[in-house]
Formats: sequence, structure tokens, C-alpha cells
Amino acid sequence: MTIYLFTVQEEQCFSIKQIHKYACDYLIDWFPKLGSYTAFSNRLKQLSAAFRRFTSSLFEDFLPSDCFADQSLLNSMPIITCSGKRNAKVAKELTDKGYCSTKSLYYYGLKLHALAFRRLDKIPFPEKIQITPASVNDLTVFKEAWSENTNRNFFGDKIYNNLDFFTELEQKKNSIMMNPIKGSKGQCQEMKNRDKAANDLFATAVSRVRQPIVSLFN
Repeated sequence: MTIYLFTVQEEQCFSIKQIHKYACDYLIDWFPKLGSYTAFSNRLKQLSAAFRRFTSSLFEDFLPSDCFADQSLLNSMPIITCSGKRNAKVAKELTDKGYCSTKSLYYYGLKLHALAFRRLDKIPFPEKIQITPASVNDLTVFKEAWSENTNRNFFGDKIYNNLDFFTELEQKKNSIMMNPIKGSKGQCQEMKNRDKAANDLFATAVSRVRQPIVSLFN
């Protein structure tokens, strides 16, 4: 882990092969039992849980003082390994086929989900990060990983429309989901027209709060 983090930070080497070569060339006196590239790569893979814990510790230690501890922004982004029109060949044990609505794209790959503390007029600070197969729904990730947070205002998009679940969450955890209002099935046109102005204003307000997390992914 020391070799990996040092070389990424100081030498801007990002591939495991580059990192191993740098260690062989310049750090071998400190790490005489470094071993082959294959052994080094396998060791890093076995330390994935340790890297996750280390990352969580960094998030806690470097939390900016201007974070709103009771306000969290939610978003996800695709990690594309190939187009949905092709046959997947990369990391098939980890990836599957999903759909990205913002890009109107079917793809094979993963999805990165982020829960981040809101900061006023600044990029939000990540609180939790999850990586899932592409097909996993954002709402599913929220229910399984983040719904235990109490006294929290969440800001999400339309994917989080689930009135029954979030009504129960508010009652049990005092946590509220703020997201654009999705039209109800079977609602008459007259009611849609009556509510449209208020719903559009609310959606705009939520989108403005969420904009920084879009910038974080960019």
C-alpha cells in the first residue's frame, strides 16, 4: 500500500505495471522482498478491503469545516467498459449491462455511486462511495447502504421517487428525500396542469442544490 500510494502521489504513475517498475528501479533497497509484477498485482487485489477502509478514514480525517452535516447530495455515473451493442469481454465477473439515462446509452460496465456532504457554492465532499454492476438501481444502493443515516436531508433525482419508502424513512429516521416530483400514473391532465408550476419550481430548486455533485463527477 505504501509503494502504491507513494508512487501515485509523487510520480503520477497510475498503472500497476508502472508502479512496480518504479519500485524495482528506485525503491528496492527499502523493499527487498518486493517480488515479481504478478505477485505485486495479486497483493494489491487482496488488499482491496484495506484500501476501502483507508479511504473511509481519509474522508473522516479531512472533512472540511464548511460541510453541512445534515445535508447530503446523491448521484451516480457510469464506468463504461464497452458499448451495449457489443459483447462484453472485460471483467465479466464484476460488470453487466445497464442503461444511463443522462447519456441515453446502453452499456456494459460498472456504476459509481456517491453520497456527499453539501458545501455552499463549492464542490461537495464525499462521505461514502459505492461501486456496483451497471444494472444496479440507485434507489437499491440507497436502501442497502445509506438509508440508516438519521436527521438528514437528501437531495436526489427522479430515480428516488418512492413515496411509501421515504415516508417511512422520515417517520423512523427523521430523514427526508428532496427530489423532483414525478407525475402519478392515472392522474388527470387537469391535476397535472394545476400542479405543474409548483412542481417545476421545486425541481429547479433541487437541481440547483445538486449541481455541484454533477461538477464533482465532471
